Amino acid sequence: MSDLNKNFSIILFDGVCNFCNSSVNKIIKHDKKNKFKFAALQSETGKKLLEKHSIDSSKIDSIILIENNSAFIKSTAILKISKHMSGLYPLTYGFIIIPAFIRNVVYDFIARNRYKWWGKKDSCMIPTEEVKAKFIV
Repeated sequence: MSDLNKNFSIILFDGVCNFCNSSVNKIIKHDKKNKFKFAALQSETGKKLLEKHSIDSSKIDSIILIENNSAFIKSTAILKISKHMSGLYPLTYGFIIIPAFIRNVVYDFIARNRYKWWGKKDSCMIPTEEVKAKFIV
């Protein structure tokens, strides 16, 4: 686990959240440099990384970015991820100049309502054969 993320960044996501799963699929589609690997928060790898970075999963339960042995949460994670995606997504990184406590108001509102708006699955997403190598189990 100590050198798990030397060559890539890891995105931890809520494996039962439909919105989170569609976000992961969008990131995979726009990850042209193969920078990201993924693990569900509910997986053993996810739990170990949460523990390693002292993240309380009862307070942070959506997307977390592990990059260069540092953990980024909420809107900061989203913006840092977008910086490495193809297309126009890197432009959204400019929002990083807005203080996190302001950005996170919007993030928290969406995170709080994501199950109501997009629903949830009974179990974690199972990746297709084409993207299986992008996931850490």
